[in-house]
Amino acid sequence: MEHLTGPLVAFLGISVLVIVTPGPDTAITIRNTLLGGRAGGIATAIGVATGQAIWALATSAGIVALLVASEPLFLAVKYAGAAYLMWLGIQSLRAAFRPTNHVAAQMPAARPLAPRAAFGQGVVSDLGNPKMAAFFTSLLPQFAPTGDTSFAGLAALGLLFSLMTLLWLVGYALAIARVGNVLRRPAIRRALEGLTGATLIGLGLKLATEER
Repeated sequence: MEHLTGPLVAFLGISVLVIVTPGPDTAITIRNTLLGGRAGGIATAIGVATGQAIWALATSAGIVALLVASEPLFLAVKYAGAAYLMWLGIQSLRAAFRPTNHVAAQMPAARPLAPRAAFGQGVVSDLGNPKMAAFFTSLLPQFAPTGDTSFAGLAALGLLFSLMTLLWLVGYALAIARVGNVLRRPAIRRALEGLTGATLIGLGLKLATEER
């Protein structure tokens, strides 16, 4: 039993540290909760976790090793993911700096972000981050109980990580939605959209310029 619990406890500890560290997944969950309310935030969290689960299963099947080994393919995924984050950030900045004149005030309010769109953004955001591929490739085999590096053993750890991420991000979304009425006040909303947009653009630039 000790041979099983030791690596698992270590894996859980490292996973918690990685998951609670703010990054693209946290930023997009906050953004989409502001745009789509609790449903949008939860849908984004599910999308992110789904993306992680895909990475985990692909890692367990050995597919991700091919991506990591192929410099052109790795860079293509990295730049596409970085561009997507920056595009989302630009959308938030445009909303933050959109003029609020009398004419605009008379226009119908923008539709809230639909859960389906939020889910898709969560999936694409995570799949566009090849750092997750490198992370799972290096992390999972180290903590496989009793050295079980079979598909089932690695997939179990990867899916556990995805589930932990889902729970954390759902908690984030619920907390933000709880104070949603305050956060949606025009001045606060614009400030948050500007901050979130700048953060997403910064994360996109960091992803694009980082070495492996």
